Formats: sequence, structure tokens, C-alpha cells
Amino acid sequence: MFGEGSFSDASATSVEPVASASLPNPSLDLTLTPLSGSGRTLREWLTTFHLASVVLDPYTNESSWILETAVRIMRQFSGAAVRVNFIVTCNESDARAFLGPYADEFLVYCDPDRAAVKALGLSELPAFVLIQSNGTIPHAAQGWTAAEWKEVASAVATLTAWSKPTIPAPGDPGAFRGTPALV
Repeated sequence: MFGEGSFSDASATSVEPVASASLPNPSLDLTLTPLSGSGRTLREWLTTFHLASVVLDPYTNESSWILETAVRIMRQFSGAAVRVNFIVTCNESDARAFLGPYADEFLVYCDPDRAAVKALGLSELPAFVLIQSNGTIPHAAQGWTAAEWKEVASAVATLTAWSKPTIPAPGDPGAFRGTPALV
């Protein structure tokens, strides 16, 4: 289903926010494996920088609808003191097929068994999660609601003393609920 769907389909769904306050702090022993390289623990990934993670399920329309918006937001923070990244719920070859050239532009973690999704306490994908260097999750958005993603982006900007991206921007999809994170 890579890239199927349309933005007009996304705007037809009513959206209720999924609160981030209920998300647990993940174990710092959680292993995240990038497309290129060996897996390392969350503790190791957080040694120098916070993580701003966009979590996607490449087998759903909802994740394809938000891909361009996520890339725009991540590019805004590319020079900030944060590791912008994708966490995709698939293997390496499917991640590369779904992300195309973005797989080479951004740090990408593969999570085919959804261990990271579970550890982050996510219930809907796509999601945008800020993980601070101490392992806490102060802000997260699940599904796509511009106001919630803007809140996460604002927290990243404040934390890193960086400029905020414009959310929503022309071309962004209408609000939509995500798909179940754990299947």
C-alpha cells in the first residue's frame, strides 16, 4: 500500500486527540536499529541529542498521507540539537521502498516487531514523539491533528532553541485519526 490514498480521503474523518500525558517513559535499554548500522540502546542514542521521532506504519494510507508533512517538519530541525528520525514498523527493504530517497536523507529505525512502538506506549500511527535526552516523553501526537503536531514541534524548538516549522502549511492533509499501533 506504499503511497496509496489521497489527501481528500484524510479530511473526511473526525478526529479526537490522543493525549500524550498517558505515554510511559520507555526503557533506556530499548534497542533501536537503523537502516545502516548496528542496533544501539535508547540510552546510547540519547547520549548527545534528544530524539524527534516520526513513527509510521508503511502499510497504511494514513502514514503515506503524512509523509511529506513529516519530511518538511524534520528538515526544519535538521540543524538543531535533536536527532530527527523515522521509526517505521517494517523491515529494511520495505522501509526503503516506502521512504524512497528519504531513507538516505534521514536517520531511519526499523521496528518490524513494534517493540519501539510498544515501549513508547503509542496507540495510533502515524505519531510524532519527542524523547528528551533523559528518556522522558514530554510531548507526543498520534494520528494527524495539526495543532497537536504543532505542539510537539514547538516543544522541540523550545528545547533546542531553534525556529518552529509552520504547521499546518499549504498542502498538509486534513485531520485524521491514525491506525492502531499494535496489531
